[in-house]
Amino acid sequence: MQKRRYLFQVLTLALTCATAQAQDTPTSSGAWTLRQCIDHALANNIELRRSEMSVEESRVNIDAGKGNIGPSLTFSTGQTLSWRPWSQSTVNLSGGTLTQTQSDVSYHGSYSLSAQWTVWDGGRKYRNLDNYRVAAEMAEEDYKQIANSIEEQIAQYYVQVLYQTEALQVQDSIREHSRMQRDRGQEMQSNGLLSVADLAKLEAQLSQDEYNVVNSNAQLQSYLLQLRQILEITDTNFGISSEGADDTAVMSDIPNYEEVYDQALSVRPEIRELQLSVSQAEIQERIARSGRLPNISLSAGVQTSHSSASSNGVGEQMKQNVNNSLGLNISVPILDNRSTSTSKAKARIQKTQSELSLQQKQKELYKQIETYWLNATTAQMQYKAAQSEVKSASESYRLTSEQFELGLKNIVDLGTAKNSLLQAEYQMLQAKYTTLLNVAMLRFYAGGELTL
Repeated sequence: MQKRRYLFQVLTLALTCATAQAQDTPTSSGAWTLRQCIDHALANNIELRRSEMSVEESRVNIDAGKGNIGPSLTFSTGQTLSWRPWSQSTVNLSGGTLTQTQSDVSYHGSYSLSAQWTVWDGGRKYRNLDNYRVAAEMAEEDYKQIANSIEEQIAQYYVQVLYQTEALQVQDSIREHSRMQRDRGQEMQSNGLLSVADLAKLEAQLSQDEYNVVNSNAQLQSYLLQLRQILEITDTNFGISSEGADDTAVMSDIPNYEEVYDQALSVRPEIRELQLSVSQAEIQERIARSGRLPNISLSAGVQTSHSSASSNGVGEQMKQNVNNSLGLNISVPILDNRSTSTSKAKARIQKTQSELSLQQKQKELYKQIETYWLNATTAQMQYKAAQSEVKSASESYRLTSEQFELGLKNIVDLGTAKNSLLQAEYQMLQAKYTTLLNVAMLRFYAGGELTL
């Protein structure tokens, strides 16, 4: 009897301290921390790499915009070979003229160098360059949004794996104790102290607990699979570290949501992208206004040519045939079928839409941060209460088990006490990891690294 009570106390202690046991276990060499998971995903995620290519493309557009500002210079040449098989020529003779037909082959070459420069186009080229730069910044913010989304998904699955791991430990402890009760029940039944029906109930409870262990392990493997898919790894030996998921972290100070929101407005990429969208609409409006301004352009060119039909040499011909030109072109728009007015109106509408989208996103951001804060605050208080509840339920279960062995409690009382302890354990685990996840999110939204 003393030996059984000692084993029961050990198992009960393991059950009520499952969280502490998980943290005290040394981290294996193959266990990944949350930061390692995130860093790996950011380096290998396909969607993120595609977004990176969009950023590179936007930078190429900036270079193209810079190139459009300067003049263009073009060299061209044409080489022509002519054949006149029945060319006629007249020869003067002393007694008259003689017309003769002959095959004539000649070679002609032309060369030109031309330059074109739009001196003034109402500022459109510079505005387009500004537009490309803003678009590049927006692409970078979109890249950051995708990265943030991946980090948040990883954190959620990571915490879920930690929760399910501890839940499995609780189920395993319950199963082991049910096995001890079944074994004790067999002894009691053989001594006439327990009915066959009650022994059958103990057997059924052990079977149920074994099923719960299998089910919890299946859920754990499912969350691990989903986490591996996000990380894009196939190693089935993949495991995570519970580093940082202890009582100290759970009971740490919760950031003020107003302060987090103020910081998030300046660091969150979804806010920055919409701010850039407003700026882009303003640039588009200035581009549209330039449609009413005149265009001034300069052109210059040098052309020359030579032909084998000439008696002069190639060098002499090219010198004599040099033709230089310089031109100035001024274009003043008068009527453009309301093209400029339409572009300006569309730009103003786009600006208003971007401003409304920004306001909506700011509202959503405030709600999200406040929700994280409320969840963290509530869960932290629930965790404090759950610790007391687990302690009380554990003591009640211990006493009920001892009284059951003495015949003072029936199988229903034992099952009720066990379920109360199990429910208290689950509530404590849920409160613990809800607090950890939401506090981590608050710090992340304030601009910090996403860690537990």
